[in-house]
Amino acid sequence: QVQLVESGGGLVQPGGSLRLTCATSSLIFSSYTTGWYRQGPGNRREFVARISRSGFTYHADSVKGRFTISRDNVRNAVYLQMNNLQPKDTAVYYCNTGADYSGGPYWGQGIQVTVSS
Repeated sequence: QVQLVESGGGLVQPGGSLRLTCATSSLIFSSYTTGWYRQGPGNRREFVARISRSGFTYHADSVKGRFTISRDNVRNAVYLQMNNLQPKDTAVYYCNTGADYSGGPYWGQGIQVTVSS
């Protein structure tokens, strides 16, 4: 059973930064694409960013230039560095993996990110 654990969320002021971490005890991140998704209040879950097993990254237009996804194969972790956070970024953020492209079967429990003054 693959378990994904997110951490690093919290409350931050507009313009601030946070780094989310998705950790697992398996080697699954080096075998599949891993992505971050988010679901804001009253919204559908939406794609944020993904990193392929070869290290290719892709970011949604809404976060391009502000968020960066990366991976540490030694620590079995995937990160989402979020800079210049805005209230529109307020959401529960989820880590996902287990497929070659996106939308794999494994999800983390989600972590709250709130951007407010």
